[in-house]
Amino acid sequence: MVATALTIAGSDSGGGAGIQADLKTFSALGVYGTSVITAVTAQNTCAVTDVHPIPNATVAAQIAAVLGDIRVDCIKIGMLGDASLIETVAEALADYSGPIVLDPVMVAKSGAKLLPDTAREALIALLLPRAELLTPNLPEAASLLRMPEAKNDADMQSQGQRLRDMGVKAVLMKGGHAQGDVCTDWLIAEEVTRHDAPRISTRNTHGTGCTLSSAIAAKLAQGQILRKAVESAHGWLHQAITGADQLEIGKGHGPVHHFHEVWR
Repeated sequence: MVATALTIAGSDSGGGAGIQADLKTFSALGVYGTSVITAVTAQNTCAVTDVHPIPNATVAAQIAAVLGDIRVDCIKIGMLGDASLIETVAEALADYSGPIVLDPVMVAKSGAKLLPDTAREALIALLLPRAELLTPNLPEAASLLRMPEAKNDADMQSQGQRLRDMGVKAVLMKGGHAQGDVCTDWLIAEEVTRHDAPRISTRNTHGTGCTLSSAIAAKLAQGQILRKAVESAHGWLHQAITGADQLEIGKGHGPVHHFHEVWR
């Protein structure tokens, strides 16, 4: 029986992030992907030029349609446009008992703001307690905590624990925005573990956050424990970034190579 996953996220017309990245990741890792679109963006490798939110009732109907028919082994949640949509999604998932990976999508790679400050409290109150894992980058963690960005490993671990204290089961503090030759992610759970990879010099990192969170969701859907799922997804994403320059997509921040293990 094939593992299945659901992504609840925005659509990226450029294909590198959001729903498109999530479904590519699920497929690349051997998981059947289903989707709920929360917003349609006009987006490429250079900029987000327009965002059209999907009505809340339609988002809820999509969730009901998928969960009412298809066994979903794990859910990944990405872009949610405002507090009312967060409330809608939380209500629609009230009876779901499987693991949820929550990627707090707040700012696009281009700098466009994707989640207003007014939605912060709703995200913390309604979705953090439901999540198996929260996957913020350093700016997102700082925004959720209303603190300056973490500057070192100690800061990352401290902020991860503060976020975990808000009710989420585990936090993956992503080090992509940090400096240095090694990119370190910290998994803050019952046990604290670090996940290192050499930092790759490339501008083609569009969708890395979406891709990592959906890769973890795929591994959880396949039955891996959280630490192993993070370890596997971290290594797989490193290879996807390593192969990104082969694609030569767009004029700005191109996507990672989701099918680096398939396309030769």
